[in-house]
Amino acid sequence: MKKRITAILLHMELIIMSLLVIVPVIWIVLSSFQEGSGPSSTIKLSKLTLDNYRRLFAETNYAIWFFNTLKIAFASMVLSVCLIMITAWIMSRMQFAGKKASLMTIMILSMFPTFLSMTAIYTLFLTLGLVGKPISLIIVYAVGAIPYNTWLVKGYMDGVPMSIDEAAYIDGCTKFQSFRKIVLPLSTPIITYCAVSQFMMPWMDYILPNILLSGDKTRTLAVGLFALINGKESTNFTIFASGAVLIAVPITIVFIVFQKYLVQGISAGADKG
Repeated sequence: MKKRITAILLHMELIIMSLLVIVPVIWIVLSSFQEGSGPSSTIKLSKLTLDNYRRLFAETNYAIWFFNTLKIAFASMVLSVCLIMITAWIMSRMQFAGKKASLMTIMILSMFPTFLSMTAIYTLFLTLGLVGKPISLIIVYAVGAIPYNTWLVKGYMDGVPMSIDEAAYIDGCTKFQSFRKIVLPLSTPIITYCAVSQFMMPWMDYILPNILLSGDKTRTLAVGLFALINGKESTNFTIFASGAVLIAVPITIVFIVFQKYLVQGISAGADKG
């Protein structure tokens, strides 16, 4: 009887949590097909229309925002993965003075979100003349990903036997060659996890793009869509909903395609160290 009650309570909790996640998503999706412009508490299934999607591309710079976000996401993904893998490889394979202190510093830095230093970041990029340029966001995302992901990837690399590297050295490989030809291929799951997580970040981030980018033509999707409902009357809510649905499409596809590697990467990085 006790086990049955426990099972019922667990299932009830799962059902409630699922509803809390699914209901808002369904409401946003259906709102994107509704007539009118403002938010509505009543969804009319008999009056669904694609007009909001047409207006999204005709009346806003959604296509430009999408391309801006895609460009920033791809560039920051490539740069951050390169920096993370090299840093983690050095921390995992090299022995040098101050290594422990460096690891502790990286761990402490990973506890602070990037936006806490946004005033300093803005001042720095303003001095360098990079405010309003996508490169500023790419730098912030790539560098900001190093602290947390370095520990994660290092834990994974520590599980790769050092004897493999030593065998490569005997065969004439340099340290960097063993890293490129042996360590990297064996680290595919954790590389995929870092790449996907970094690719997804610019699609949802609002604070940093809003600070560093100015002008309608340089906005990312999060900033551009928020501007549609930033007024007091939210007269563009249905257009905002259609844009939000389209944002979810590339993220969902990437997650589904790489789901296997994501699970392997995060679990392996957490287990080894």
